Parts: sequence; structure tokens; C-alpha cells
Amino acid sequence: MGVEPDKIVVQIDEDLAEIAPGYLENRRNDLKHLPLALAEGDFYNLRILGHRMKGSGAGYGFDGISEIGRAIEEAAKQENRQGVEQGIADLAAYLDRLEVIYA
Repeated sequence: MGVEPDKIVVQIDEDLAEIAPGYLENRRNDLKHLPLALAEGDFYNLRILGHRMKGSGAGYGFDGISEIGRAIEEAAKQENRQGVEQGIADLAAYLDRLEVIYA
């Protein structure tokens, strides 16, 4: 069984198998809210959303989400529109390429 080269394979504890899909769905919902907040110049909520991702991703085994959340939070603190846009694009790409294996 081969893995597609563009896939991001993350192995997480099978104890998280029931809640991880919901967590990832919430991150997909963030992809709807983040661009709206950016369009409104709402850097406060962008910072909060980034902070939440930073704090929660690794707890579910998704270190990439924590890294992206940290980047969004930092960009929002600096009101760096381009940095937030990059974080949103990175989150979308991560979720599109993610393949979860429960072990």
C-alpha cells in the first residue's frame, strides 16, 4: 500500500478515532470564518482562532495545525494581512492533503 507523495500522513492514537474527525471538521469550518474575519480586518478574532489552533492541534496529534495556528496568531498580532492569508492557505492545503491513520 503506497502513500501518495503529496499526502500528509499523520498517525494518531486510536483512542482519538471518535473525536478527531469532529476536530478536523471544526478546522474546516475555520476556513469559512478566517477569510471573513480577515476581510473585516478583525485581527482580534483572527488571533483568537490562531491561538486555539496552536493550543489544540498537537493535543489531537496534528502538530501541523498547531504550527499553522501559531503563524496565524503571530500574523494577526502584527496585523499582517499577507501573513494571515498565508496561514489560511497553509491550513487549507494541510487539511486537503491530510491522511489520518489510527494506531
